[in-house]
Amino acid sequence: MKKIIYRISIAAMLFASCDDYLETEAPSKLTGENVYQSLSFTEDAIMGVYASLTEPYVYGQKITTNWPTNSDIETAGLSTDNYNSPTRDAGASNYYGSADNLNQRWDNVFKTVELARTAVEGIRNSPLMNTKDSTLMKAYLGEALTLRALGFFELVKHFGDIPFTLEPSRSDLSNVYIGKTDRDTVYHYIIQDLLEAEQYLPWLGGAVGNKNYSQADRVTKGFVKGLAARVALFAGGWSVRDRNQFPDTQAEVHPSIPEMNGYFTGRTKNWRKYYEIAAQQCAEILGSTDNPHDLDDFENLWKTVNQLQYNKAKENLFEVAFGLGNSGDIGNLIGARLDANTKYGTIQLSGGNVVSNSYYFYSFDKDDKRRDVTLTNISYTADNKEKFNNNPVDWKFAKWRIDWMTDAYKALHKEAKSGRVSTGINWIVMRYSDIYLMFAEAQNELNGSSAINAVAGMSAKDALEKVRTRAFGQGSGKIGAYDSDFFEAVVNERAWEFGGEALRKYDLIRWGQLSDRIEAQKLAMCKMLDGKGEVRIFDKVYRGEDFPEIIYYKFSDSERIDRSSINYYENIGGSPSSDYLETSWLANAARSGTNMKTWVTRILLSATGLNASYDYSSIVAQMDSATSIQSNLNLFKMGNNVCNNRHPFAIYNKNLIDAQNKFKNSYGF
Repeated sequence: MKKIIYRISIAAMLFASCDDYLETEAPSKLTGENVYQSLSFTEDAIMGVYASLTEPYVYGQKITTNWPTNSDIETAGLSTDNYNSPTRDAGASNYYGSADNLNQRWDNVFKTVELARTAVEGIRNSPLMNTKDSTLMKAYLGEALTLRALGFFELVKHFGDIPFTLEPSRSDLSNVYIGKTDRDTVYHYIIQDLLEAEQYLPWLGGAVGNKNYSQADRVTKGFVKGLAARVALFAGGWSVRDRNQFPDTQAEVHPSIPEMNGYFTGRTKNWRKYYEIAAQQCAEILGSTDNPHDLDDFENLWKTVNQLQYNKAKENLFEVAFGLGNSGDIGNLIGARLDANTKYGTIQLSGGNVVSNSYYFYSFDKDDKRRDVTLTNISYTADNKEKFNNNPVDWKFAKWRIDWMTDAYKALHKEAKSGRVSTGINWIVMRYSDIYLMFAEAQNELNGSSAINAVAGMSAKDALEKVRTRAFGQGSGKIGAYDSDFFEAVVNERAWEFGGEALRKYDLIRWGQLSDRIEAQKLAMCKMLDGKGEVRIFDKVYRGEDFPEIIYYKFSDSERIDRSSINYYENIGGSPSSDYLETSWLANAARSGTNMKTWVTRILLSATGLNASYDYSSIVAQMDSATSIQSNLNLFKMGNNVCNNRHPFAIYNKNLIDAQNKFKNSYGF
């Protein structure tokens, strides 16, 4: 894979020009008077913005593996330790936190914004905009506008209302110490940025002058339009709001999430306008004869990114480029588990920052090709062989795994004695399947599932089934077998398609369903472990007896478990033959030792900082081990005692101090 090469001189100058956002001692000093008179230096400046995306507090770690949990399919790990600590990643992932949480700083994301808006101003004022080089300068402007919009989008997603200006920081500090701007205004302006940017950029694989946009680690037209659609769906979606700081808000109030202390879940009253933007942007991609993007085989897609290769089908619209041995924790903090002291080396790949559970596994149809690519409960141990794990709350996301990584990475990993080795695996910010599913969602909301969109040349139903065709194979009868409520079908499909890709939590937020879906998962998991009664998982209904009590499996060789041998869906009444191993499963496993109270406690504590209070006594009372579970659960505090749907992070205290008290936290932080 050919990676972006960052020219150190200009990138370093750009980084030196803006320290932590809102600090008085270092507003931006880069005026662009010299840099933006040169095509080469202008590109260097743009490379500096791309480089900032690889920082640990941007896509290097936090946005990809810490901040996206918890949802109904992704959790933040196994332990009850620090589950509600206001200063730890575990607490933040469970919707606790405080202004003292060092792990929730926005500084590096604002650095990306500052670099991008400096580039936007420099390019707009450049004399090259009126020369024969103007077309390429406009392409660079398109990149800068997109990266500025992307940075602001991440800030609003994670912090809600933010201090906002499109200008770079001025030396006289006139635009540095400013208050918060409401998210509706921020969304409006960054969508305008994206609608302008897409006019300047080619499709992936195209060129502007002598500059080729041949790889997905630079933004191109398809991604810009897709990002405009994504931002528009958020702009038209639900989020928790602060009536205390914005008393004149005209936002529509969510019908079923109660307001508390002036904090309510709402959406803009002109939300349909944003759905129209999303539908149009996606339709223009799907219907364009110049569109180079296509869906790849699902497994091959993930093999290629693990191999540090670009996808030949151009399914990945934009990837953040990392460097082998230098940057990136993708495949390490998220991915299949590799224990320490194996043939691969002395250190481990934990995959522990983002994990899943049996609820998500059983939400898949057993014939869905995405299931075993996405999830695994099998790890590789110090015995140099695989191990079957029967813990229902410890499934790893298998889209990233040592088996698929490069020989070069394996060599570095084997030589390392401590710490982590950066995998260099790119983070995929957007895939082409997202275009189909965003179109399906927006088109259905506006016109129903069957109406043909003239620009796209397809209906919402057609778009959904395009994604499902890849999942089940051409001609499968299951392609059209989805929830009769088309919106529910889209909600489910996005879960199966994007597990572990840092999308699900934010989808549930904008749909106003985050808490409801998490609680549905908890109830189902408790019923699965109790082993009786009806279990609802997405569009499926199981009975306790539908799940096997014993899992039987065999090895295909001395190292590897034969996945096809595992009886996940049936009680087979005994070992098929002497070469099979066995382990207890779900309710049977829960009855062993203290598993029941430990697992159920972990399940019920998860994400309990989201709402003001929780009471699980009615769920626990229905279970066989109710007394011991409730006694254990009583040891832990739950609820934030302030408001419901508190999904944003607190603004870090130092940022509040640096802003000279021009704004303050919301939601009781």
